Amino acid sequence: MAKTPIFRVIFQNQGEVFEVYARQIFQSELWGFIEVEEFVFGERSQLLVDPSEEKLKAAFEGVKRSYIPLNTIIRIDEVEKEGTGKVSEAKGDNVRPFPVMPHIPSRD
Repeated sequence: MAKTPIFRVIFQNQGEVFEVYARQIFQSELWGFIEVEEFVFGERSQLLVDPSEEKLKAAFEGVKRSYIPLNTIIRIDEVEKEGTGKVSEAKGDNVRPFPVMPHIPSRD
């Protein structure tokens, strides 16, 4: 039986870079958004607590589906297994949003 793929989605939100793992991603019916479903979080270790991962779990607690704007997506990878999700500060000029053309309504 084929394994369900796992995707790593890295995106920018309010000056921070989020790295999340999910089983489902696809183009949304909402123009300009990616839908991310079935978030995967690492097993909680009783000895070591990562504050970044805890912040991420708290941010997505109770979220069934997330709509992420295309212009905030940095990278999407299909990975072999889930890693540790994290939230980090966007520093310097290393992270830039993907350039998109603005939507200009037609004059009818």
